[in-house]
Amino acid sequence: MTRKILLATAAAMALLAGPALAQKVVRIGMTAADIPRTLGQPDQGFEGNRFTGLTMYDGLTLWDLSSADKPSVVIPGLATEWSVAADDKTKWTFKLRAGVKFHDGSAFDADAVVWNVQKVLDQAAAHFDASQVGVTASRMPTLRGARKIDALTVELTTSQPDSFLPINLTNLFIASPAQWNKLLAAVPAAVGDPKERAKQAWEAFARDASGTGPWKMARFVPRERLEVVKNPDYWNKDRVPKVDRMVMLPMPEANARTAALLSGQVDWIEAPAPDAVPQLKARGMTVHANAQPHVWPWQFSRVEGSPWNDVRVRKAANLCVNRGEMKQLLNGLMVEAKGTVPPGHPWWGNPSFDIKYDPEQARKLMAEAGFSRQKPLTVKTQTSASGSGQMQPLPMNEFMQQNLAECFFKVELDVIEWNTLFTNWRKGAKDESARGSHAINVTYAAMDPFFAMIRFLDSKMAPPVSNNWGFINEPDYDRMVQEARTTFDAAARDAALARLHARSVNDAAFLWVAHDVGPRAMSPRIKGHVQPKSWFVDFSPMTID
Repeated sequence: MTRKILLATAAAMALLAGPALAQKVVRIGMTAADIPRTLGQPDQGFEGNRFTGLTMYDGLTLWDLSSADKPSVVIPGLATEWSVAADDKTKWTFKLRAGVKFHDGSAFDADAVVWNVQKVLDQAAAHFDASQVGVTASRMPTLRGARKIDALTVELTTSQPDSFLPINLTNLFIASPAQWNKLLAAVPAAVGDPKERAKQAWEAFARDASGTGPWKMARFVPRERLEVVKNPDYWNKDRVPKVDRMVMLPMPEANARTAALLSGQVDWIEAPAPDAVPQLKARGMTVHANAQPHVWPWQFSRVEGSPWNDVRVRKAANLCVNRGEMKQLLNGLMVEAKGTVPPGHPWWGNPSFDIKYDPEQARKLMAEAGFSRQKPLTVKTQTSASGSGQMQPLPMNEFMQQNLAECFFKVELDVIEWNTLFTNWRKGAKDESARGSHAINVTYAAMDPFFAMIRFLDSKMAPPVSNNWGFINEPDYDRMVQEARTTFDAAARDAALARLHARSVNDAAFLWVAHDVGPRAMSPRIKGHVQPKSWFVDFSPMTID
């Protein structure tokens, strides 16, 4: 009798657990050391955008991530169309999508857009959040304000004519004003300071986020996991997720991620350990890779006294890295870089300086600059042990350290935590956070003109405005940037950007090393994944058996 009771109880429990057991769940090991911020504007670089931005939120504009064969382009998101005023190219009109709801059930409209612009630009706004400014304003530095025209129309204003604005707006994620106001009302009355009340409301929002995206927050444990569930009411029915739940787990160490996949702890990992790729494939795992508009560089300091101020030294470093051998080190998971964009790209521009492996010419340039094996040049580079898009930073930098030693460089590496490195990137080479570094190793996206070149080469983009970490100040760059920014014809703008790119390569403005291929390994149970030519991924199409 006791056995029958136990069997009956077990059967009943199984019946009750049925829906949960039937739930389709995908567990992902990220390269990030912590969960990217969930309150609307993620940190952790573009891995934050990938996992907590583009999942729970939308922008007015979005990237088309549906193809593995063609470059991603900007498409309508929460805005259906936009145009710049013919008589004043600092004013843009955006028509908004009707019928969109936030996860809390409130309506998306023009008021929500104005509110979200104010959260990062208007210090007088009750909901202004300084903690979100650094990862937002630096990515759209000309945006100055938003004005409601009617319920589904807004006007955005820039500080100068800026043809890049619709692209930049892919980085402004629209959070729910209604949800934030509800959480603000729940802040204890004893908290009287308005700024402190706003801060606590944003902290509560991060734990109970509400956007318009295809995924909704379900469980958030800082430094441990974020779980999101599909939004069946998502406005784009083609992008309603095909799995029920996605679990994101911070796993900054490549070997740990790889072991987690092999043991079945996770179903998907970002950036597997390169030397484990044959083993992963032998165990039936699928490894996806695709050339991305993404650069793995050293960004030079150009402040007074920097050794990189000598163009001969910059060119020597570019000629001394054996990118072919590095590709072998990474099991083929990279593309050799000859600039920010590859030959054939509309922005290539056919530079005369050919970036290749030529150590003999590199040593000749170094000798001309006054260095030798007996008198090497000491250079210090700040990097991280892991992080969004950083590929395999330690073995790659150690490989470069050995390469460059053959060309009279003595390389010192300052290895710090990824999110700290990313923060330092915005502070610049003059800040004490650089710790005397002459270069910084932060990967960057090259999907759009601003991210690819403008934020690094324009002298006006020096910290704290944006990411000109090295304080480059070249009048010709500034003139070319202005030409491209104020050109609204696409073909003419591409031509202007090509001239800027060719000039930067001829100046060896960076040490360009690799383009990432976004390697990710996953269980054979996962189907339908599209590996786009982008740093981002649309998780909606994937299924799991």
